[in-house]
Amino acid sequence: MSNHALGQGPDGRGKAPISHARVRGRLPTISAVSTQVATTRRSALALWLPVVVWAAVIFAFSSVPSLGTGLGTWDLVLRKLAHLSEYALLGLLLARAVRRPFVALALAAAYAVTDEIHQTFVEGRHGAPLDVGIDTLGALVGVLLWSRWSRRA
Repeated sequence: MSNHALGQGPDGRGKAPISHARVRGRLPTISAVSTQVATTRRSALALWLPVVVWAAVIFAFSSVPSLGTGLGTWDLVLRKLAHLSEYALLGLLLARAVRRPFVALALAAAYAVTDEIHQTFVEGRHGAPLDVGIDTLGALVGVLLWSRWSRRA
């Protein structure tokens, strides 16, 4: 029988950490389990709420009938940079939430597709496959930034 099962620490002395399922041979109390569940819910909320809020911001921008600035060529450049930037942040937030870069990138790309479909229903807007590519590139930038940042932590 292991030291942990005997209620001892890894070195055979003292008590096992409280985080183990059994403490001194007993099951954890209901309050300990509910506290752990509440902590897990808060952690999930802290990870996913920013993703949901930012996706809603993107959806809101996509719902605006016309985002033209009247700046000619600069208008096009600014809108494409906006696509890149908003999806870079989405990619970063998704990578933070799922902690799997490829999954985060796939989720961001899937959202980009749905965003372009959504725009086809907005007067004065249209969906463009090129924008999905720009959005996905932006998400890749965000995922790479998260990967670099998470390695340092």
